[in-house]
Amino acid sequence: MGQFTFTETEIEGVFIIEPRVFGDERGYFMETYNKADFKKAGIDCEFVQDNQSKSSKGVLRGLHFQIQYPQAKLVRVTKGEVYDVAVDLREGSPTYGKYVGAVLTAEKKNQFFIPRGFAHGFLVLSDEAEFVYKCDEFYHPEDEGGIRWDDLYVGIDWPEIDVEISLSEKDMQYIGLTNETFELVSR
Repeated sequence: MGQFTFTETEIEGVFIIEPRVFGDERGYFMETYNKADFKKAGIDCEFVQDNQSKSSKGVLRGLHFQIQYPQAKLVRVTKGEVYDVAVDLREGSPTYGKYVGAVLTAEKKNQFFIPRGFAHGFLVLSDEAEFVYKCDEFYHPEDEGGIRWDDLYVGIDWPEIDVEISLSEKDMQYIGLTNETFELVSR
């Protein structure tokens, strides 16, 4: 038996992953990644970079993508809670412009797999959150693109929180999903 439960979402290729957790009064143990189990589930990536961020409640990071060097990501929260979102930008996809979201928590230890060709972002729901993710391509800052977090075309139903949304200067500059954006990410 594998160490994970893989649940495919309504968008092909995007999975919510629940690890098998072994715990007792001393604590717990779990695998967070196993190449053989992931490959058996149809996720065959060679992860090359791990990242970690810490953010406070109301911080919204995204929606980011890389243009020439797209990244698949395996994301999880090690402290707190976030609402994580993947927006399909794959050329010719029947779900182009659609999104899927999942609440990720340190308590549940659930993960979200986002394949190449998606924009990605998250909103911190707890007082503080630590977010970790694996990528199958290196980050190229000159190659980054993004779409607005509140784009009407995508229509993300972000959870309501009791603080104001906090965006970076860069994220505030992104435009909505348009044909021009589609041309950039479809290369």
